[in-house]
Amino acid sequence: MKTYYGDREKCYSCYRPKSSCMCHFCEKIETDTKFVILMHPKEFKKVKNNTGHFTHQSLPNSELFIGIDFSDNRRINEIIESYDSYILFPSAEAVNLTNENPKRSDKPLAIFLIDSTWACTKKIFTQSTNLNKLKHMSFTTQKRSQYQIKVQPQENYLSTMESTLVVLELLQKWEIEEIEETQIEGFLRPFYEMIAYQKNLIANPQSNAVRFKRHTLKD
Repeated sequence: MKTYYGDREKCYSCYRPKSSCMCHFCEKIETDTKFVILMHPKEFKKVKNNTGHFTHQSLPNSELFIGIDFSDNRRINEIIESYDSYILFPSAEAVNLTNENPKRSDKPLAIFLIDSTWACTKKIFTQSTNLNKLKHMSFTTQKRSQYQIKVQPQENYLSTMESTLVVLELLQKWEIEEIEETQIEGFLRPFYEMIAYQKNLIANPQSNAVRFKRHTLKD
């Protein structure tokens, strides 16, 4: 679906201008696991470099919610009660998906992903009291973010889409999911295409892409 903002046509799925829409690169992966993406409003506005939308579009069994306080969100509370629910958050009590099978019951698995900066993540946790009852999930990986147009707070931080890929690979390892290898390999394609598009804009001296400083661009 497309819509118009001002004089520019935009995609209503990824909220990017049609000229830079990456939706056709999304590799649809069917999962038994439900992914719930909680997106901070500030992150929602970052249409040039937000990977939460790509993650949602690539996973048909996912739901996306925008907000800060989800305590009284009826649908989210339904999911929490109906699923064996985890939230991806690296705490000391977290189940490490790299080393542990997360399945603890016969209920289907649901994994909540917070798509925001760390500062905004803390605000979501503080205000959304229903998230406090969720078990924490983490993983251990040697992967480093390929987010070449964005400086991560620490070198081991991954974007939402990159983190989701690691989770999918580990769910595959524990035989919770059965995903074709070609699908796994193609999952990050919209992410890479978006980076390539923005790098071209940054490298072009005629470009108006002033949001990214040229001297911070990684090789």
